[in-house]
Amino acid sequence: MKIASAEQMQEMDRAAIRERGIPSAVLMERAAGAVAKAAIALAERGGGHGGRPRRAVCFCGPGNNGGDGVAAARLLLEAGWEIRAILVGRREKMTPDCREMERRLNELGGTLEDFAPDRPGFAQWCLDADVMIDALFGIGLNSPLREDARLAVQMMNTCDVPVVSADIPSGVEADTGRILGDSVRADATVTFSLPKAGLFLGEGGLRSGALTVADIGIPLDLLLWADSKLSSVSAADVSLPRRDRAAHKGDFGRVFVLGGCVGYSGAPVLAARAAVRAGAGLVTVGVPEPVWPAAAVKLDEAMPHPLPAGRTGALALAAQAPVLALAERCGACLIGPGLSRDPDSAQLVRQLLAGLPMPVILDADGINALEGHIDVLDARQDRLTVLTPHDGEFARVGGDLSTGDRLAAARAFAQAHGCCLVLKGHRTITAFPDASAFVNTTGNPGMAKGGSGDVLGGVLLALLGQGFPPREAVPLSVWIHGRAGDLCAQAIGEYGMTPSDLIARLPQVLRECEGAGQPCF
Repeated sequence: MKIASAEQMQEMDRAAIRERGIPSAVLMERAAGAVAKAAIALAERGGGHGGRPRRAVCFCGPGNNGGDGVAAARLLLEAGWEIRAILVGRREKMTPDCREMERRLNELGGTLEDFAPDRPGFAQWCLDADVMIDALFGIGLNSPLREDARLAVQMMNTCDVPVVSADIPSGVEADTGRILGDSVRADATVTFSLPKAGLFLGEGGLRSGALTVADIGIPLDLLLWADSKLSSVSAADVSLPRRDRAAHKGDFGRVFVLGGCVGYSGAPVLAARAAVRAGAGLVTVGVPEPVWPAAAVKLDEAMPHPLPAGRTGALALAAQAPVLALAERCGACLIGPGLSRDPDSAQLVRQLLAGLPMPVILDADGINALEGHIDVLDARQDRLTVLTPHDGEFARVGGDLSTGDRLAAARAFAQAHGCCLVLKGHRTITAFPDASAFVNTTGNPGMAKGGSGDVLGGVLLALLGQGFPPREAVPLSVWIHGRAGDLCAQAIGEYGMTPSDLIARLPQVLRECEGAGQPCF
C-alpha cells in the first residue's frame, strides 16, 4: 500500500475540500466514526464493565485532529457511553472545524472541558474508563510536546486503560517515526486515507499498536495521484504466479552461494537450503575445502563444491578462478554467509564483484569486505547489487543513522551507490537508487538469532534467480522471510524458534502467496 508523507496527505485533504467540494466537516465526521468504532472494539476486548455504561476519555487538541476526537466523543455519547472530552490546549487556537464539532457535542448535552488534571475526581474517572482516545496532535506536529500536552500523554501511558490514537499517536513524527519529546503508546491507531511512514518506522512503529487504515471519503483518484515513492508490503500486496505445467528445473533459476569458513560452516548451508525451499531450480554452493565435508553431509538438494582455503580455513585468493567458473551459468549470486573477515577472503569478494556480470547479493562479511572500499560497489552501478546489512554493517560501509531517520539513510545510500539496500531491523526497509522504498510489515523478535539473515539471503537469491524483477523480488523476499517467522512464532513461540524453523515454514508461506498474478507492489 502506498504510504503518504504529511505534506502529501495535507495536499490531498486540501484538494478534496477545495477542488472536489467535499465539506471538511464531512471528512471529519467520517474520521471520527472510524475512531469511535475502534474505541468500542478496544473496550469490548477488555471484558465486562459491571453493568454501568461504557466510559471514554477523549483528549483533544485545538486543531483538526482534536476535532476528530471531539466528534468521536459525541458519537460515543450518542451510543449511550459516558464521555469526558478534554481540551488540551488554548481555546483561542481551536480551528473552525474543531469549534463546529464542539457545537455539535454541546447540542447533544456534552461538554468540551478544559484540561485540569487536579480537578477532584478527574484522575479516578480516567482510571475507571474503558478506553481513551488520543486526538491531541495529528501528522502536522514537528516540535517536541510541551507542558499540558506532555502531561496528557503521560496520563494515557500510565493509566492502564487501552488507548486508540486518531491518525497517528501524538508525539510521533509522521514522516520518520521519531519521538518528539514523548509520545502516546497506543494500543490501536486509526489512520486516515493512507498510512504514514511514522506508523511503521523507528520508535513510532512500536507505539502505534494495531493499525487500521480508514477510508474517510478522499476520492480514489486523488489517493492514486499522490507521488509517493514509499510503500508498505503486506499480505494484500503479495501474489506469486502459478508455474508453467511444462517447466523443468532449468526454468527456475541456477543460483550460486559463496561463503563459509572453519567455525562458520552453517551459514552457507542455511542460505542454500532456503534457496531450495524458495523455489530455485539448481543451487550451487562454494565453500572452503575444510568446510566442504560438513556442508556436503547437510546439503542433499544443493550442490556443494570445495574451494581453495588459506591457513585460517577461510577462502583463499586462489578461489577466484573456480568461483567464476562455477558461477558462469548462474543467474544470481549470494556472497557472504559465514565468510569471515579474513583479509584474503575480503579481497576475493572485491575481485569477484568486479568480474561477476550477474546480480549479486552481499550479506554479512560480503558487506564487511566493502569497508574502506566503497568504490568497488560504485563500479557495479551497471549491474544489480543488493546489500542486506544490519545497522552495524551499514555503518561500516558509510551508512549514516545519526539522525534517527532510517528511511532517509537507506534512500541516501542506495542513491549514492546505485545499489539496492535492505536495511534490516524492525520494519526492514528496502531502498532503490531512484529513491523508491518499501517498508516491510512482517517479522518478530524471535527472528533475532544468528542464521536468520542467511535464510533471507537464500530466499532473495531464489527469487532473483527465477527471474523476478528486482523491484518485486527484493521486497517480496523480505515479506516472505518475515511471514515465515510469524508463522513460527504462532506455532512454537518466539523464544524457541530457529532459522531452520523459518526454512521449514517457507513452503506454507509460498503456498499462501500462490495465485494467478504477479506481485503487485
